[in-house]
Amino acid sequence: MAKSRDSGGRYETGKTITTKSQFGSHADMVVDHNEYGLTLEDGQVLLQDGGHFYVTKSNRLDDGTADPARYSGRKLYLEK
Repeated sequence: MAKSRDSGGRYETGKTITTKSQFGSHADMVVDHNEYGLTLEDGQVLLQDGGHFYVTKSNRLDDGTADPARYSGRKLYLEK
């Protein structure tokens, strides 16, 4: 008898994606890192995904692929 797959509880009722894609990084998500007192390396940008922030490489923006920095779960919790 075949086993059914458990979705692992990934779907949350009422959760809406407010960005262009669920896992990609986009230029409209970039925020000014200076407002939060962060120093980034060359080629890095600070992005906001809902209420969370993360740092990624600028060449990951709008490239059509999933960004590991976004979906990895390593979020920054920043205050102004």
